[in-house]
Amino acid sequence: MVATAQRTKLEPKRLPLIPNYPSFRHWKKAALEEKLSEKPLSIYLHIPFCTQRCSFCYYKTLDLKEYKPEVEGYIDALCREIEMVSDRFDLGNRPIHAVYFGGGTPSLLVEHQFEKIVEALHKNFKHFESKKQFSLEAEPLTVSRSKMETLAQLGVTRLSMGVQSFDNDIIKLSGRGHDEKQAYRAIDIAQEAGQGKWSINIDLLSGLAGETEETWAKSLECALDTGVESITVYKMEAFANTEVFKLGVRQETVNLPSEEQELQFMRYAMERFEKANYLPWSFFTYTKDGCDESKYTTSIWRGIDFYGFGVSAFGCLDGALLQNTSDLEKYAAIVEGDELPLARGYRFTSLDRMVREVLLGMKLLRLDLKGFKNRYGLKLEKLCASTLRELEAEDFVTVSNDAIELTSKGILYGDYVGHTLSESLKEISR
Repeated sequence: MVATAQRTKLEPKRLPLIPNYPSFRHWKKAALEEKLSEKPLSIYLHIPFCTQRCSFCYYKTLDLKEYKPEVEGYIDALCREIEMVSDRFDLGNRPIHAVYFGGGTPSLLVEHQFEKIVEALHKNFKHFESKKQFSLEAEPLTVSRSKMETLAQLGVTRLSMGVQSFDNDIIKLSGRGHDEKQAYRAIDIAQEAGQGKWSINIDLLSGLAGETEETWAKSLECALDTGVESITVYKMEAFANTEVFKLGVRQETVNLPSEEQELQFMRYAMERFEKANYLPWSFFTYTKDGCDESKYTTSIWRGIDFYGFGVSAFGCLDGALLQNTSDLEKYAAIVEGDELPLARGYRFTSLDRMVREVLLGMKLLRLDLKGFKNRYGLKLEKLCASTLRELEAEDFVTVSNDAIELTSKGILYGDYVGHTLSESLKEISR
């Protein structure tokens, strides 16, 4: 039997003028604090160059086998964009939460180029020094002692190393240019140069071409043996525009692990991380004794404003997504003409905000139900009641008065819970 709300009989009458909502008796002085304080901002800087194109890569990058002069021109355009954007959107006085250099391969830049970009950030963001974390992605072949020492001096506090595998046969199949020995060397150099000033994350990919239980176990042990603070395991996806899709799906000339095999790889990784006391802050990143997390990533998932500088970079300001052109030549030409290189955007609806918070927030393993109610005036546990009951019955989540939390099974299946709940939320508008 389905309960239905009973409508009272309409009794129309002429009401006094209603001038506002909510009524003044609900207004509190405490509500001024957020409005009067500057909102924090995270910064992303995109470096679109690589030393080689990996077989699994689906991003738009420019492969540089050796130093090319166009890199210098790109850095100049990037610095000019920083100046124009901070002025156009009045970002200069906002507190900086986190800074992230991504790519591509940011670590292929040379020392003076890093110095130039950081100088531009200092110049245009008054509170740049107050940032909570400064992260940079690196690739083993581009790591040198001099470069790492420069980055440490510039204030980098987190280095994310794209290793993907410690097995030479798997590395070769993935199209990476380094080998196991070079990966170890790069990590050693980074650890010595950091001198305890930064944490190091190692990226691994589960489900690479040719991967077996033995090669996967080896890579995990090698990563743990380095003693790095953080290990991230991404699921390898064979997108249609990649070399691995061509060889593994169309031509079937390389062996791609099945979905069940990849799941087994991740099950093993979770068990091994637990034994080594590497604790998760998201469903794919585990840190030694829970000591480290990517503050840039978590800030985005928690809804903090961020701005992306560089070709194809995107950001979010005041409920609107903004993205730059993905055409490298066009990007430089637009900036040189003193125009912002923005190409497209999206304005969130109220429903979009809720869906985004659930979809991205569940990546952090726990969604605060009271915080959701405070922001939107609605109880998520009621909006998605039947879906939550199903997820809890199938042991993907636990639900309390305060939060929805992923179980080990929920963590294993990654975005499944967030996607399922967000689809349930979308039913509101249908």
